[in-house]
Amino acid sequence: MSTETQSEHARIDDTIAARREMTWLQSLTRTQPFWIFIAILILGVIMSQVSGVFLSERNIYNIARNFAFFGIMALGMTAVICTAGIDLSVGSLMGLTGIVVGLVMQAGNSLLFGFFAGMGVALLVGLTNGVLIAYFRMAPFVVTLGMLAIARSLAMVISDNRMVHRFGPDQELYLWIGGGSMLGVPNPVWVLIVLTAVFWWAFNYSTWGRWVFAVGGNVQAARLAGIPVERVIVSVYVVNSLCAGLAAFMMVGWFGSVTNALGMAYELNVIAAAVIGGANLMGGVAFALGGPIGALLMELIRNSLLLAGIGALWQQFFVGLFLILAVFLEQIRNRGRT
Repeated sequence: MSTETQSEHARIDDTIAARREMTWLQSLTRTQPFWIFIAILILGVIMSQVSGVFLSERNIYNIARNFAFFGIMALGMTAVICTAGIDLSVGSLMGLTGIVVGLVMQAGNSLLFGFFAGMGVALLVGLTNGVLIAYFRMAPFVVTLGMLAIARSLAMVISDNRMVHRFGPDQELYLWIGGGSMLGVPNPVWVLIVLTAVFWWAFNYSTWGRWVFAVGGNVQAARLAGIPVERVIVSVYVVNSLCAGLAAFMMVGWFGSVTNALGMAYELNVIAAAVIGGANLMGGVAFALGGPIGALLMELIRNSLLLAGIGALWQQFFVGLFLILAVFLEQIRNRGRT
């Protein structure tokens, strides 16, 4: 084993040991998701005084349902960003996946068949992105920007630029899955909770999660340490696309219809949610809870602007502002550690 390989193993082991030595509270307060959560609480307190509607059961339900879709997508994007990658195609992939699901079910097929058809398309797109980036050494920005255009165009072609609003014999079940609730909690939130738990375990305890962080931290050292870098990179793009496909499947069920415009410009919100939640664009740093928390903050901003009577056109302004602020704070923390 080479000296550099030994050093990389030692660095990873030292990092894990240092995390274990910190108390639970110390470990928590050093993470960006913790401070974003504090910001969410502060914003909630302010809005509860500004608007009497904010804490109403209906408004809380809507906030929970709306942010869940972006939270699901942000989980996959977090894994991609952790490897120092980016995926600009997730919004267009949502449109393509939603159209495929709608057309398959409209043809009289079952809900299960429609689900697997949509997820199969998502898998293919993620695999294509990952292979081109990992094995052909193409830039993630270029590959996924190209896939953004390809997926959107395919959605328009196969749908003939028409809305799909009939979902065959399982339509009622599909509408309940996307727009219904269990125990007063929207179904998409339950899906987000389960996926967040899976990602938390994967990031903290699985070999795959260890490899993802290693690749993002130092790809050359990871390769010398025997980590299958190419396969890891392909895997994160596949996971990300599957998360986008799942979000599209749930969202179409909520809307009750789908057009090829589904997911238009969503990639900015998804990337912003992951970065605001603590994912470092340089790679090597990410939190499973970060993406959903970032998505929740963004939905609260959108909801608060509407309740405060501020035009919806300001939404992207504040999303961009929080994104820049999150990256700025991350840079300050990094300087403090060196």
